[in-house]
Amino acid sequence: MSEATARRGQTGPPQASRDEDQLGETGSPGREASGEPEGRSLPALVRYFLKLGGSGFGGPIALVGYMHRDLVEERRWYTEDEYRQGLAVGQTFPGPLAAQTAMWLGYLEAGARGAAAVILPFVVPPFLIVTAVAVVYAKYQGLPAVQSVFFGVGPAVLAIIAIAAVKLARTTNKRGPVAWGIAALLCVVTATAGAEIVWLFIAAGLFGTIWWGGGLPRLGGRLASFSPPGIAASVKGLAVTGSGASLTSLGLFFLKAGAFTFGSGLAIVPFLHAGLVDDHGWLTEKQFVDAVAMGLISPGPVVIMATFAGYLVYGLTGAVVATVAVFLPVYFFVVAPGPFVRRYEDNPRVKGFIQGATAAATGAIAGAAIVIGEDVISGPLSVAIGMVVLTLLLQRRRKVREPLLVALAALTGLALH
Repeated sequence: MSEATARRGQTGPPQASRDEDQLGETGSPGREASGEPEGRSLPALVRYFLKLGGSGFGGPIALVGYMHRDLVEERRWYTEDEYRQGLAVGQTFPGPLAAQTAMWLGYLEAGARGAAAVILPFVVPPFLIVTAVAVVYAKYQGLPAVQSVFFGVGPAVLAIIAIAAVKLARTTNKRGPVAWGIAALLCVVTATAGAEIVWLFIAAGLFGTIWWGGGLPRLGGRLASFSPPGIAASVKGLAVTGSGASLTSLGLFFLKAGAFTFGSGLAIVPFLHAGLVDDHGWLTEKQFVDAVAMGLISPGPVVIMATFAGYLVYGLTGAVVATVAVFLPVYFFVVAPGPFVRRYEDNPRVKGFIQGATAAATGAIAGAAIVIGEDVISGPLSVAIGMVVLTLLLQRRRKVREPLLVALAALTGLALH
């Protein structure tokens, strides 16, 4: 029996490390108010991801941090190795990181059925929230308040991301100098390029099969600015359908977006911009910028921006089609490699690959945080908002939960921007 199998379902609060105490704990959407946490089961996972999808602010980087803290550190439903498997799968295969990690945790509990059962409650709450905003947005052909809210929420989200990125790197890389070296390299490359480069994750994983997997394999052995606006979306107000695009074309576009983009969720933004604005002209530049802002300031996965864009193009039907299409490939890329990863999870080569890819993931996540910072920090006021939120998150007494901080930041943006 593997260590992962032996620890499955283990409950009880672990001892917090001194480093984590120094970094501080933020309020988690999935924490039990009191008493012993319940054991791991599929219904318990569904309830957890329903809460996380409805109140987990901060985008993919913060979301994977919540999952680690709540499900590995606090509830101990999963081992470190199982969690690292999720990160490695998420960074090696196409799709948004937070959704893939969530699906992997569901897959470990109940296979393909578990992955599907987890992603539905994770996506439905932000889908409903973003669709409601899109209805109002389309009715009035734009909401200036969206950018005002983003002005306040953006720095708050960045503070949440910064804490999550540091804690995740400390936990996964521990004191390994090689792992920290890989993370530092990926951080610099991601921040410089402004994008996450999938080949570097694969290269880090292959390096890990050698460094942590037992050396070089023997020959014959087993290896383990604004662009010109396009055509404005035709949907106005509450609409079931639209005429801005063929529904089939819309579905195929978002299917490709989910199938051919790698990274933490923000990697999908350039692909969506090229298709929605430049190639098809379904959205104007301003509408696209607002869609990205909605993805960042709403709870749940950041790729929920597909829902917002889909509604503007083809009404409620477009929102549903875009959302299903962008997440469907993600499900496939979790379920398809799942049996292989589980079958060979104790193989030194596979463990080495996962360790290398995970180290690369922590670095890329930190680099993505830097890229986000360049977009959300626009002056002294936004710096002040970010620093205040960071201070409140790091205080040890009277913990302030992220949803409350995000709400206060939104009000600040509306009042001052």
